[in-house]
Amino acid sequence: MSDYAKGLEGVIANESKLSKVEGLAGKLSYLGYSIDDLVENCSFEEVTYLLHNGQLPTKAQLAELEQTLRNDREVPQGILDYLKVAPKDALPMDVIRTGVSMLGLYDKRAGIGEPDQESNRLVALSIVAKIPVIIAAFHRYRQGLELPPVRNDLSEAAHFLYLVNGEEPSEAATRTLDIAYTLHADHGMNASTFSSRVTVATLSDMYSAITSAVGTLKGPLHGGANEGVIKMLLEIGEPENVDAFVEDCLVNKKKIMGIGHRVYKVLDPRAPHLQKMAIKLTEELGEAKWIKMSERIAEIMRERKGLNANVDFYSATVYYSLGIPTDLFTPIFAIARAAGWTAQVLEQLEDNRLYRPLTKYVGPEELLPFVPLEER
Repeated sequence: MSDYAKGLEGVIANESKLSKVEGLAGKLSYLGYSIDDLVENCSFEEVTYLLHNGQLPTKAQLAELEQTLRNDREVPQGILDYLKVAPKDALPMDVIRTGVSMLGLYDKRAGIGEPDQESNRLVALSIVAKIPVIIAAFHRYRQGLELPPVRNDLSEAAHFLYLVNGEEPSEAATRTLDIAYTLHADHGMNASTFSSRVTVATLSDMYSAITSAVGTLKGPLHGGANEGVIKMLLEIGEPENVDAFVEDCLVNKKKIMGIGHRVYKVLDPRAPHLQKMAIKLTEELGEAKWIKMSERIAEIMRERKGLNANVDFYSATVYYSLGIPTDLFTPIFAIARAAGWTAQVLEQLEDNRLYRPLTKYVGPEELLPFVPLEER
């Protein structure tokens, strides 16, 4: 048995009350509330309040939070100018990473040292409000279009769809994206959350922490899986090609994106909600082949490998059905997870301790004789 945990698997690094991920039971809850109840009964704004304040809001508290978010959507002009000249073929996740970092230049509250938690709470909401605008602005500019006027009369989900498409979305599209936001808002000590907590534990600032998180989420082993799912479906092309494609992957040990999960050993509890939304959307649009292909892939993998679809597997079909470009799938993940990242950073600072794990040294045990440069 190894005397260390590669990838820190199974290592408990801290305590958190924010989200409980029960991998063996296939359950997820935020501060004691089942993800099922939250999806059915709450908006993303309510979930954001819950994560930031430890309890569900009253009507008055929710209205105040919504207004705070809506009034803090304007992105500094200097950042918009950067987004206009950024390479049009840049990865949107790289643009978000740089945009979030730049936000820190314009916010005097982003200092180093012992933090002012009340200021940090306002910074946290500012980040949640501005990341969607940064994403939408870059997407519009790269198409040669202007960003529609930022508004303060739409929900977070509706406002993002409005900015991206230039028109108000339907109630169904808004509700669908709102559910996706809620499902992705927090998820225990995942890689990006861990990196945000490690960064802020040095008493750096909130913007540095979220920049770290965005950079971590960019990786295909973490946030990029849903983009991989839709690319896989497009490669398969038609439902009748699914069986042969999956068989080829199994024989040649190729990874099938969106299947299996590092933590969940049974069905990902978030997956059924997006599965239901994917079925509904594709029925409304009259384009059912994507969900049919997805369902067949999931069926084969359950039967052959005992593996279940995860949340990314169905979110890909949902976003694609909403007309969202593939390279914005992971940025949408970032929009949602910003609520959790900022909540995790706030929690880290409540009882902070610098992360300083050890390394198992596997280099030479004996000191080597030093050889002068002229003799090497």
